Amino acid sequence: MPEQLTLYGHRHSSTSMIVAIALSEAKAEHTFYEVDLRNKPAWFAENINPAGKVPAITYGGPTVPPDQPSPQSTKLAESLVLVELVADLHPAAGLLPSDPLKRAKVRFFVTTVQTRYLEPYFHWFAFGRPGAWREIYEGARAIQALLPESGEGYAVGEEFTTADCVFAPAAGRTKIAYERGIGRFPPEEAVQLRELMDAPEMARFRAYVGRVLERPSVKANFGEDWVAEGTKVVVELFNQRDAASAST
Repeated sequence: MPEQLTLYGHRHSSTSMIVAIALSEAKAEHTFYEVDLRNKPAWFAENINPAGKVPAITYGGPTVPPDQPSPQSTKLAESLVLVELVADLHPAAGLLPSDPLKRAKVRFFVTTVQTRYLEPYFHWFAFGRPGAWREIYEGARAIQALLPESGEGYAVGEEFTTADCVFAPAAGRTKIAYERGIGRFPPEEAVQLRELMDAPEMARFRAYVGRVLERPSVKANFGEDWVAEGTKVVVELFNQRDAASAST
């Protein structure tokens, strides 16, 4: 019998989605506990993750209520650590290739997504940093260059891997931002980015994004409409925070 696994996350957290997608892909039995990010319970930092961040998991030990974690369970955090743990616990899912070179390609792809695509997106979406929208486009080009030349499959071939788990929320959120104009950036920048993303030379990237977002494990944990609504809430929270800071 598999060990108990409880994922502590938030429905709108991209990093939580990464782990949730991997668990869905592996068809892993687990319990999900929604952590209120605006009012985190004290026991979460005390007994699960001292950093107070999601996602986090408990693994092993007896089956207990999620808000009463057992001292016998192992507590772990950080999405990239957790997604590889899921892959190692469920090797039959193929989330990490057995071939060392392919495993390295998966990890290099993840690093490219994190540094060349996700990082500028966050600064553009949250702060409207000038020029970040063009960095997102250049990051998409860098990702496209890593995709199989056949124009089919996923990040490193036919198998859906941890690289695709990491990419899916980043791709979906970026697509929502520039297609629906949701974020703290000038509207004209979203139009400019969409024009570049829709250009013929980005066809391989767009096709890959489409395949990833249609994957059942992704659709189960990332819905464009409800993510878009949640993203609007985040934007408003940023605006309220800045307004409060300006008034003090």
